[in-house]
Amino acid sequence: MSVFKDKTLLITGGTGSFGNAVLKRFLDTDIKEIRIFSRDEKKQDDMRHEYQVRYPEAAHKIKFYIGDVRDLQSCRGVMPGVDYIFHAAALKQVPSCEFFPMEAVKTNVIGTDNILTAAIEAGVDAVICLSTDKAAYPINAMGITKAIEEKVAVAKSRYSGKTKICCTRYGNVMCSRGSVIPLWIEQIRSGNPITVTEPSMTRFIMSLEEAVDLVLFAFEHGQNGDILVQKAPACTIGTQAEAVCELFGGKKEDIKVIGIRHGEKMYETLLTNEECAKAEDLGNFYRVPADNRGLNYDKFFKDGDDTRNLLTEFDSNNTRQLSVAETKEKIAALDYIQRELSGEGNFVQ
Repeated sequence: MSVFKDKTLLITGGTGSFGNAVLKRFLDTDIKEIRIFSRDEKKQDDMRHEYQVRYPEAAHKIKFYIGDVRDLQSCRGVMPGVDYIFHAAALKQVPSCEFFPMEAVKTNVIGTDNILTAAIEAGVDAVICLSTDKAAYPINAMGITKAIEEKVAVAKSRYSGKTKICCTRYGNVMCSRGSVIPLWIEQIRSGNPITVTEPSMTRFIMSLEEAVDLVLFAFEHGQNGDILVQKAPACTIGTQAEAVCELFGGKKEDIKVIGIRHGEKMYETLLTNEECAKAEDLGNFYRVPADNRGLNYDKFFKDGDDTRNLLTEFDSNNTRQLSVAETKEKIAALDYIQRELSGEGNFVQ
């Protein structure tokens, strides 16, 4: 018997890569219902048909709801009967958020506030909000709005009653929708050089399965107001590009450097120095507990708090760096890559 037995799980932005990964993990378990909440009816229809074909015995557990996290009434409408929520709806493309920052605010900040407000009102047991390494020391609109999303979640947790609210923060998810590896594969197959922004740029890398593992860890072990971080390896963009070339027959000497895009950083951070002061090392994860001190700061003028952990910033430059061979092995293990190599492509991801 699992904690999801006879429970109803809501996934916001559920037609995306993360939603599909969760469905593949849970559909054949004893979960009662999985609700997919999003605003794109075409993606929902495609997804409905895909799972009816792939999982004919379990597809009835998936319920589709058209709605928008930007609309509080829409969020309220999907809540009755929901036990748990994985909040994945977001605008996450860095350049597009740079050009349309208020759209990122509406989805990533106001949308999160709406989902949490509706969840608390409905007495949902737990909400896990998906965040990103770009929320730590943010310099672009996407990262800034995700940082505010985390602040909204922690603030809401202070008066959320029975509803546990946690955030997960992780790096680049390989082969997720809109990520760079599928683009490179397409470029190689078209006979074009693959394009790289800056070869020495480093990024954390993880699989969709590892992203789901982090959310489940937060769900099972996180406390109200926590931010949970998974310790992930990293590699340079150049290393990642070479690994994809080796897998799909691209020419490394033809890799084309196009320069850093709008709002990009040379490296990403998963745990800031400031968070290290109170963070807990949980083995494969870090836990950043909520700062639940009140607004009365008078006592800190007389009595400070000099307690601090010995942890230091965790970023994609100081984590374990993967070689080309290690990166190739990690990429080759992905379900998406296995299907692409076998010629089965164009599947739900």
